[in-house]
Amino acid sequence: MVDPDSDTTSYLGATGPFDLATRRRADSRTVGPVRPQDQLPTFARGPVFAIAAAMGLVLLAFSGRYGYFSDELYFLAAGQHLAWGYADQPWLVPLLARVTDEVTGGSLVGLRLPATIVTISGVVVTALIARELGGQRGAQVMAAGASAASPYLLATGHLLATSTLDPFGWTVIIWLVVRWVRTREQDRPDDRLLLLSGVVTALTLQVKFLIPAFWLALGVSVLVFGPRELLRRPMLWVGAALAGVVTLPTLVWQARNHWPYLQMTGAVSHEMAHVGGRLAFLPLAGLGAGLLVGVVLGCYGLWRLLRSPQLRPYRFLGATALGVTAIMLVANGRPYYVAGLYGLLWAVAAVELQRHRAASWWRWVRTWPVYALSALLAVNVLPWQPVSWHAGQPTQPVNFHLNEIGWPQLAGTVADIHHGLPPAAQRDAIVVSESYGAAAAIDRFGPQRGAPDAYSPSRGYWYFGAPPADTSTIIYVGASAESLRPHFATVRQAGQVDNGLNINNALQGAPIWVCQGPRQPWSQLWPQLRAISQSSTGA
Repeated sequence: MVDPDSDTTSYLGATGPFDLATRRRADSRTVGPVRPQDQLPTFARGPVFAIAAAMGLVLLAFSGRYGYFSDELYFLAAGQHLAWGYADQPWLVPLLARVTDEVTGGSLVGLRLPATIVTISGVVVTALIARELGGQRGAQVMAAGASAASPYLLATGHLLATSTLDPFGWTVIIWLVVRWVRTREQDRPDDRLLLLSGVVTALTLQVKFLIPAFWLALGVSVLVFGPRELLRRPMLWVGAALAGVVTLPTLVWQARNHWPYLQMTGAVSHEMAHVGGRLAFLPLAGLGAGLLVGVVLGCYGLWRLLRSPQLRPYRFLGATALGVTAIMLVANGRPYYVAGLYGLLWAVAAVELQRHRAASWWRWVRTWPVYALSALLAVNVLPWQPVSWHAGQPTQPVNFHLNEIGWPQLAGTVADIHHGLPPAAQRDAIVVSESYGAAAAIDRFGPQRGAPDAYSPSRGYWYFGAPPADTSTIIYVGASAESLRPHFATVRQAGQVDNGLNINNALQGAPIWVCQGPRQPWSQLWPQLRAISQSSTGA
């Protein structure tokens, strides 16, 4: 057995055990990621930045297409109700949405600019991970190319969402951990990297609560595979304490509101059941990585992390990847919850392909036509088609971009219904939507059309507040007459959602009701209407 903390123990190399000095002499004569006596390879700045810039231009080109995604509208609404926490997320993305929206004057492209910057930065950090592992120019470019050709990263880079920022935080943390291991292998560990990883963890925790799964899996993996010294470094725990202190206000908010985020796990599990559940987790995660390049490099990278003698100091990261995947599978989480691991696996695969130049059966992965074709397939996740191409097509649950269409028309329809009410009812009326996206759209586009204030019992929107106590007229978007009649004296259908484009998205054709005479005070009725488990594409 190899003591994971020993710097003098025998090391199992390609031809047998040898001591540290022999390993270092051997490593200095070979191409590989563990090169303690060599300088770090030159950063392939030109080609890596070119790939990132190309991805950024593609994202910018499509940023203004169609319209706001439902979650983006929700984040904008949440930004108008700033708090230390929300039912379905921490506070950072709503704050970022509000600031960006105000700075850019309500520009859709401006709102999405942070997502574009974060996504192309992830391309660069992925290349830097390959560099830390000893990857030369070709390996760095290969890793960056895999990141730029990922359908998931392209799709989420098009939107300002928690699912955009969270994987980037994971990628940066992994880069810092890999860099710390490299400096340790050079007998001069830089513990400032561990403190910095705590800072990034603190920021990532303000986006989603997923990163603890990574650190939990990493801690267990380090205990098994080493280096156990990592867990004894004071700066690691100072960083952890910093992350805890920064996250404390959000945890207090959750505690005061009876931990609604925990209820989101049930909602996510319910959603996953509709797309195949745990059986679909790995296939969908692979699809997000990219079928031609991403999934092949990802699987190869994981295999080499677990098996390569030259990657022995980093083996715990392979076990961490397996541990995180297992946690998400058990929790029945969404497949993109493991997207933060993509960069590590791509970087490892690129470096190992650089090492094993004789492996001719991998040459197809390293050719530019394969990357070009992968990129073309990935671009298909962006809204490049004219809106008219979607007219009359069947509902496509996986085409999220269709839910960027029709929000202004919805607000206009609700405003028209409101204007058709008797004057006394108009003064009293409010809007309640079964969907948080529809409520946010009415909040966004309704005021200029004369629509009343919007409320929703859906997920985090429920916490923005109940309708005024004296409200007796409600324009209700969605739901059914059977579900509404127990709560209101009169329920009549006044219209339905119609985007006017014949686009069959999630809300098209939903009924719009005029309800009057709440049967209970709103203080009692509002909790009954709460629908935090409602299925959606958000959070």
